[in-house]
Amino acid sequence: MVSSGQDTLIWVLVAVVAAGTLAFRLSFLLLFERLDTVPPRVERALSFVPPAVFAAIALPSVLPLEAVLALSPDPARLLAVVAAGVVARRTENLVATVVVGMSVLLVVRAV
Repeated sequence: MVSSGQDTLIWVLVAVVAAGTLAFRLSFLLLFERLDTVPPRVERALSFVPPAVFAAIALPSVLPLEAVLALSPDPARLLAVVAAGVVARRTENLVATVVVGMSVLLVVRAV
């Protein structure tokens, strides 16, 4: 059970993290508002954000920590990821990537 003091501390931490996140996001908006164009190096770096976020969301479901520690990944999931990776590289289409990955996973699991 969480005591009243701990409960308050948790909410204060949540508020501080939320304020920090908001300030970080607003700093980019205010910075780019002052610039006429985005520098090419920054634009190139920002192009890697969506794939990095997608990987951060998807990787734990493909390789759970228990599988990594036991060195026994699920072969069906790995095959689906490889197939989806090939489609993503060739088509650069997110919908096609997800459809192929899920289809391969379902077919391999059904067999």
